[in-house]
Amino acid sequence: MGSTGTVLRELRGAQKSAKGVSLYSRYVNRPAGRVLAAGACRAGLTPNQVTLISALFTYGAVASVALVEPSWTLAVLVYAALAIGFAFDSADGQLARLTGRGGPDGEWLDHVVDCGKLLLVHTAVLISFYRFGELPSEAWLLLPLGFQLAAVVTFCAGLLREHLGKAAASAQGPSWAATRAAPVSRVRAVALLPADYGVFCLVFLLLGAPGAFRAGYAALAVVHTLFLAAFLAKWFRELKALRAG
Repeated sequence: MGSTGTVLRELRGAQKSAKGVSLYSRYVNRPAGRVLAAGACRAGLTPNQVTLISALFTYGAVASVALVEPSWTLAVLVYAALAIGFAFDSADGQLARLTGRGGPDGEWLDHVVDCGKLLLVHTAVLISFYRFGELPSEAWLLLPLGFQLAAVVTFCAGLLREHLGKAAASAQGPSWAATRAAPVSRVRAVALLPADYGVFCLVFLLLGAPGAFRAGYAALAVVHTLFLAAFLAKWFRELKALRAG
């Protein structure tokens, strides 16, 4: 493999489509992941090893939320670890496409880590609320459970939409191909920002102010629930159209 600069140029040419991607992922997380993927390539790491590094940062941050009393220092450390973990989550796929060393095992591992992340991050918030939060009402303990439900259903339904759509497209390809070939929309990229995991991570910068954190977390929970409803309706229509086609 060539120099780091050469690797970065090759990675730029191996990017996934920007369609359906928020501005944060397109202009922050993917470029950061590209740098990490280049470093991992130079270090001889495999995509699966990069996935495990992502899990180490992410799960370490999640454990800290559950076990350590909130403070501004914790807020910065948790956010940094979550953001780095998310960047490594982008780097593993980029490295796989660059080196051709990806496979079903790597995709499976990546999805397992992502699913665990979505389950545990909201569980950690619930534990933090219970252990350290002076909550206005015990009803606040239900909020992380609702947010967790919205996040996990969105993740699983999105994966199923893609895989079932691809299966249907093997017999009825034009409809699926037309959907995938649609131009990238900047308006959509902006609209998707509130639902981006990287933007969600920003709320942990408020851990030092429990009231502000609760308010920000609750606002994001509402937004993610609304996005879930919109996504489910959209994906159902698309899959139904594939069947009809």
